[in-house]
Amino acid sequence: MRKSSRSSSSEVPLPPPQDDDVDSVCSDELLGSHSRRWLADLMTRGKPAESGDVHTTGRDGLFVDLHFPVGELEMPSGVKWKRPMEICPCPQFVVDGATRLDIRQGNLSDCWLLSAIASLSMHPSLLKQVMPPGQSFQDGYNGCFVFRFWQYGQWEEVKIDNTLPTQDNKLIYLNSPEKYEFWSSLLEKAYAKLKGGYRALNMGFPHEAMVDMTGGVTEVLNISEIRELPARLSYLLAKRALINCANSQGELEKRNALGIMFRHAYSLTAVEKVKTAYGTEDLVRILNPWGNTEWEGPWSDMKGPEWNTVSFEEQKRLGRVSREDGEFWMSVSDFQQNFDLMEVCHRTDKSETRGQPWHCIMHHGNWVPDISAGGPANGRFFWQNPQFYFNLSEVDRDQKTCSFVLALMQKYQRRRGIDLSIALHIYLAPRNSKYLSPEELNVLRPVLYSPLYSPRREVVLCDSLPPGRYIIIPSTAVHNQQGDFLLRVLTEQGNAATPANKPSPQDSSITERSFPHQAALPSPKSTEQLFNKHCKNGICKPVHLYNLLTEIIQGGVLAGTEKYLALEHCKSLVILMDSQGSAHLTWQDFQILWDKIRRWTDIFLVFDKNQTKRLEYQEVAPALEAAGIMVDELIMQLVGLRYTEPNLTISYPGFLYLLMKLESMIYKFQANDVVGKGIIPVNYRQWLYMTMYN
Repeated sequence: MRKSSRSSSSEVPLPPPQDDDVDSVCSDELLGSHSRRWLADLMTRGKPAESGDVHTTGRDGLFVDLHFPVGELEMPSGVKWKRPMEICPCPQFVVDGATRLDIRQGNLSDCWLLSAIASLSMHPSLLKQVMPPGQSFQDGYNGCFVFRFWQYGQWEEVKIDNTLPTQDNKLIYLNSPEKYEFWSSLLEKAYAKLKGGYRALNMGFPHEAMVDMTGGVTEVLNISEIRELPARLSYLLAKRALINCANSQGELEKRNALGIMFRHAYSLTAVEKVKTAYGTEDLVRILNPWGNTEWEGPWSDMKGPEWNTVSFEEQKRLGRVSREDGEFWMSVSDFQQNFDLMEVCHRTDKSETRGQPWHCIMHHGNWVPDISAGGPANGRFFWQNPQFYFNLSEVDRDQKTCSFVLALMQKYQRRRGIDLSIALHIYLAPRNSKYLSPEELNVLRPVLYSPLYSPRREVVLCDSLPPGRYIIIPSTAVHNQQGDFLLRVLTEQGNAATPANKPSPQDSSITERSFPHQAALPSPKSTEQLFNKHCKNGICKPVHLYNLLTEIIQGGVLAGTEKYLALEHCKSLVILMDSQGSAHLTWQDFQILWDKIRRWTDIFLVFDKNQTKRLEYQEVAPALEAAGIMVDELIMQLVGLRYTEPNLTISYPGFLYLLMKLESMIYKFQANDVVGKGIIPVNYRQWLYMTMYN
């Protein structure tokens, strides 16, 4: 296998320089030599990588990532992007295993992410899922590294090149104390790409990062309200939960008298009952992702005389190291006094031999205006919201109730720039059905519910109920708000939760509720069969999508509109869904697209008031608003000129194409507007890429 040779920093093709005057770069005389070389490489030497994507290779044959969002805000003065072999002679991806001590915070306020990575490193199977093994700077090295993150029910692959921002030949963001080790730096870069750039990592919640890296469910707890804390921590860690903690009371990252930083994320990695010369003491092990600034009170690494009462063997059992490396022990009582919030990530994966801690069922759904966006529980349209049935049949050991965790996550809220306020309500199911009618909801009261509607990405209910049959209703605080969601139902092992079932048509006491797309589109099972029929080897190219959609449309109430479907539409649908530049969709990618198509079909059919199978011009703006896209009069005029038929109507395929184009371009803008000012810096290369590949 080929190994790369070292090259000087001037030969690194990414990122290209940021031109002061964007308009001037069209002149070859004013175009910098670096940019000319980059464009020349792109046009004459670039070639697809083995995966078939449109990433290019530079002059040195190494992978070049065209998708990483780099702008002026990403490149402070004096920053140079370098590959690891330009930073040190013999870079290694991992040195002596990836551990929690390989994490040292850089110039970003992303301790929330780093604490999650530290917790992740404690679980090899989880780290293997996020960071596929076999990657190195030696055999097979081509400058490309791959990571995976959990996004709304599935694992999404993120490819990056290994150029990293440096200043004075030192990494400016996350780095390892071992200067030859780069796994943590590259993991941070991959997560930055997922979120829209390094600056998008400034400030956040550890529980969000833990969900993205584990697929688990997180809950935020007030430490003062937890009874029998050592036992509770032991229980959580035994179930392989990931735990972060913080003191939220003081000024950002200022220290209290004993060294604990305010509003700074720490990882809790162990709880132990320690034998001392005077009895036993409950201790917790904490990690500061900064790699320094430790606890200075009792049991501290450097100033804790209490360790003199613990035998050498006991200290060895604990793995205690007396150095300022960011990791320290403290008593549970001191922990309670110096930390007030704890974020717990409950795992649902099956990757370890100790078994799966929770049984998990996922439900994907959406709130569609005038169909399934019923609004709050005290409103008169609450019955319109989606309903999900679940059954608790086996009680917990030595108890009379069944424990469970419900997690409602709103999808894509950062991309859309809209945070819905969401909540969960649980009702007893009727005796002979699995659906609550409007009349029943008027008289019933929930047995459990979210105390408030929350704008957070995910709201969680962790509780227990007697064995029985229940209905879960997710809702938004405002009626007719459009949004997508993922509902996860977690129960203890051996206690089966069942998916929601629609009411049986034979049950005359139940009003059958359906979505308009069910008359226009095939069932999920039939859709998968059609995908396998038209898309060879699980790869859906534009021509495959064209044939697939044509057959689908012909078989439903929108039959006849397939004549307005063009191959160009399908090219755009594939490319706009394409986050990795592969110009095709996998089955997982297609499922995301299909979820959009079903929702947009509902909207199209609702706003096609006269059932002509096309939208009149005046119906388009309300339909776009129902899809969560607000446009002004000028944009609507452009829509009329660009996307309508000669009679100023929009066909069904044209409506899908219009929504996909708008949603994708809005997302691209938001991904580059990393500080939220409504302005993005775009250089020549970025402008060409954004306008040509869409």
